[in-house]
Amino acid sequence: MNPELSPNVNEHLQAVEEAASSEALLHATRSLVSLCAQLEPHSNDQQAAILCLLELLGTNNPGAAVAAVDGLIACGNAAVEPLLHNLDEHNYGARAWAVRALASIGDPRGLPVLERAVATDIGPSVRRAAARGLGNLQLEQLLAAERPRIVERCLRGLALGCADGEWVVRYAAVVGLEGFLPQASAAGIPGAIAKEGRSLLEQRALTSEEDTPVVYLRAQQALENLSGAR
Repeated sequence: MNPELSPNVNEHLQAVEEAASSEALLHATRSLVSLCAQLEPHSNDQQAAILCLLELLGTNNPGAAVAAVDGLIACGNAAVEPLLHNLDEHNYGARAWAVRALASIGDPRGLPVLERAVATDIGPSVRRAAARGLGNLQLEQLLAAERPRIVERCLRGLALGCADGEWVVRYAAVVGLEGFLPQASAAGIPGAIAKEGRSLLEQRALTSEEDTPVVYLRAQQALENLSGAR
């Protein structure tokens, strides 16, 4: 028991630590995740919960890992630095779950991890999450002077996603571009970036360029949505 933590948090952490079966671990993790939403941001209680959730990413229990990702996402930006500092390059499963969490949180500090994942990860599901995440970054958190460089990096990553050999990654990149382009416009990024992003969508919308119907239809929908939002 940690005297610096509240009794309720200590109890939930102990339940995770002492879980004697996969079912018990899943139940304890879900209970801890439910508690996370009630914790004060950046408090000792929240940080302890985040570290426990990070450890769960490396367990051989997919259900608990999925729940832990949900908990990290619920903690938002407070989970980003712990995620980045505890990336386990030797544990593929834990790293893959961490990419999913960072992609959903959308904090720009996660950009290098998402770039690396969409470019080099062996798992299509991880590249897919990274592509979605590149379109989900909260550009408004950046200083105005930083935005052009970060937006350019996001676009390069989304271009890689659009050219990926797996259709699920290309689909995610299309969805990412649809979310990214309005954000880039609102951030005051030069029109050349928007033009290049739309060009990537237009390529995916052509049946001569894209042979998977669900991808080119989604690209066509994205272009229609973006035109309607003008």
